[in-house]
Amino acid sequence: MTRRRILVAAATATSALILGGCASQQIDAYATEKPVLDLQQYFNGTLDAYGVFTDRSGTVVKRFTVVMICNWNGAQGVLDETFTYADGSTQKRIWKLQKQADGRFTGRAEDVVGEALGESRGNAFHWTYTLRLPVDAKVYDVQFDDWMYLMTDKVMLNKAAMSKFGVRLGEVTLSFVKR
Repeated sequence: MTRRRILVAAATATSALILGGCASQQIDAYATEKPVLDLQQYFNGTLDAYGVFTDRSGTVVKRFTVVMICNWNGAQGVLDETFTYADGSTQKRIWKLQKQADGRFTGRAEDVVGEALGESRGNAFHWTYTLRLPVDAKVYDVQFDDWMYLMTDKVMLNKAAMSKFGVRLGEVTLSFVKR
């Protein structure tokens, strides 16, 4: 491949990534949607979640359930998640959330790189974070673009796109049910 073709291909790929980033949904679009999500109220008590991880082609790669024990002390929340996968393996993640003065949220967990950043409008919550994901004896830092939508006072749907270096790897889809 000639140098010119390489530059054209790189410019085309970069343009696609930039334009793709502009096309992503915005949290303000959900400002008037009901029921209004109060993150501290919804993630308080015990929740059950049912989910799948699908690869880029849409094939289900993993199925799992989650039991979440959640509580808040003022602006600080703890979401204690226990995952059980279809193959019988288990995983634990404990999120420590902090509601900020401007209404946004930050979160940390042992397998999260740095800090998760999130905000809520109407019935939606959007947050982004980088998760250390073990795959076949290796660990990869994978970016999550995570959207949650409150459907009723008991049910929330969650879609999270996973990517690395801007390349979409797959998607996690969950339904939460508050006990």
